[in-house]
Amino acid sequence: MTRPPTAAQRRVLDAADPVTGRLWGTETQLAALVKRGLAFRHPRPPHDHFLTPAGHRLREEASTPEEPAQAPAVRDSGVFAARIGGEEDAEPGPARAREVHSAWQGLLELRRMTGAGGATDRPCGWERAHLVQAAALALEAAGHPPDGPAGPGYRVRATPQPEAVAVRDPDPERLRACAATLEGAGWQVSAHTEPRTEARYVLASPRRA
Repeated sequence: MTRPPTAAQRRVLDAADPVTGRLWGTETQLAALVKRGLAFRHPRPPHDHFLTPAGHRLREEASTPEEPAQAPAVRDSGVFAARIGGEEDAEPGPARAREVHSAWQGLLELRRMTGAGGATDRPCGWERAHLVQAAALALEAAGHPPDGPAGPGYRVRATPQPEAVAVRDPDPERLRACAATLEGAGWQVSAHTEPRTEARYVLASPRRA
């Protein structure tokens, strides 16, 4: 069983930025948190340290010990999963908002590191290989509500077309807002109507140029 953080390490966790998860501490403290999987060292200068989703959860649990722990917003494997709509446990909350923010910032950094000239205006290779997750992350990071227990919202699904996902939302205005968000995030979008049901939906593909 993993040992709990020391008192000094706990103070570093508690002092982390509540939104970005940025950490301040000695090199020894930060290295120990990285080893425990509670923090990571940014690959680009100045190589700051930030909380991982596990670190955010531990910090959140420590700050509200009298409340039941919130359902983790990551899969059991520890890998962040954007909400594509239809999840039974898709309840919003501050912990989830921080994880989404960190994941989106990490994706932008991946674009910067792999894109020509450090550009962040077009999807990267990871996004092209994970279309549904990438589109859903862009929507969730922009504040669009996914379809779930909290109410109706967007759903992102794969399509038979290569490099294209379908985005649906029963509300026409929300659907148009989703399309605008994806377009601003570097996706090509087009509006369509189901022939039989006349339901509106959007097709989105990562822009290449």
